[in-house]
Amino acid sequence: MNQTILLVEDNEQDEMLILRALRKVNLANQVDVVRDGQQALDYLFQEGEFADRKNQDLPTVVLLDISLPRISGLEVLRRLRANPKTQLLPVAILTSSDDDQDRLTSYLDGANSFVRKPLAFGEFVETVARLGIYWVMTNEPPPLAQATRS
Repeated sequence: MNQTILLVEDNEQDEMLILRALRKVNLANQVDVVRDGQQALDYLFQEGEFADRKNQDLPTVVLLDISLPRISGLEVLRRLRANPKTQLLPVAILTSSDDDQDRLTSYLDGANSFVRKPLAFGEFVETVARLGIYWVMTNEPPPLAQATRS
């Protein structure tokens, strides 16, 4: 079974911390990183620069920032939920935002989780590690045969 995590993060420092946290709990065996919303969509729909990913499995989970260049994280989420191929793909919003409206919109648009990035280094690493363990090792995804309705 595919155990890839797709990290959609434009902040290089946050990316390094997230990858470090996932390595700390042995979950960094396959983390693909894209830096903006358009790259995330191209990766997931196997288009543009990621057209060579044809027939590749979807990631186990998408860790999605809200504030992204080109296309916002919330717009990425809406497009994922509108497509039968990705409508059930687990998406965890991982953001610096503490805005109640961002959290509400994320859940209304189909996010599976909303996690605010802690400011303290140790807490940041621990939060990301727990998030990775949950989505990769604990969560039971929907059966593929029943994932789409006719």
